[in-house]
Order: sequence, then structure tokens, then C-alpha cells
Amino acid sequence: MPQAVMKTFDEMKQETDVPVGKADHQGFVTYVNDCFTSVFGWSTDEIKDQLITVIIPEGFHAPHHLGFSHFLTTEKSTILNHPLRLVGITKDGRKIEAEHLIMAEKHQGEWVFMAMLRPLNPA
Repeated sequence: MPQAVMKTFDEMKQETDVPVGKADHQGFVTYVNDCFTSVFGWSTDEIKDQLITVIIPEGFHAPHHLGFSHFLTTEKSTILNHPLRLVGITKDGRKIEAEHLIMAEKHQGEWVFMAMLRPLNPA
């Protein structure tokens, strides 16, 4: 797997050829780029304010909630800033294997999360 390149949130928002999404400290989607909408099938209006678990396979919801809660409590993570091979779910239920690079930053005292979701087997 390629080595991760650290990016700021602003740099990630400039990405046009990789799906990018952002979620708040409660896990609600607050931003997606155009590439995200074309790959995952949701319009910006449809996905905004949805829980991020809408793109996570159901069998991974509990581990996601546990890890998310653990991070918010301890502010320690083993998955941030490292490329991860994970599966995402499209609006129509298809599974997409993708390399996820997830980052977290504090904004006005609250954690926000941004991820690039590079498909590994683009259609």
C-alpha cells in the first residue's frame, strides 16, 4: 500500500479526482466533494447531515462507534493519518473497496474528521 502523504483539511478539499468527505464530532456528514457524489451516488443534499455510517457496511457499525467514542474520550487513535483498506457502501448498496486516509482536527474546541476514499478497483 502506498505511503500516506499528510495533508491539511484545506488541501484535501482541493482534491478533485478522489472522493473526500468531512464529518463533525457527532459523525454527521458536513461536506463531500463532487468526486464523492459521482463515485458513491448521493447528491450533496442527500448525504449532508446523514451519519457517516451510511457509507459503512452494517457489520462494521459497532466497531466504528466504539472506535469513534474511544477517540473522542482519549484523543488517541491508531487509525488516523494511515492508509486503511476498507469497504464503503454506495447509495445503491454496492460495496467499493477503497484506501481511506482519515484525519482529525479540532475546530472551535470540537473534533472534525475528513477522509479521502480512493477506490482500489474503479469501475
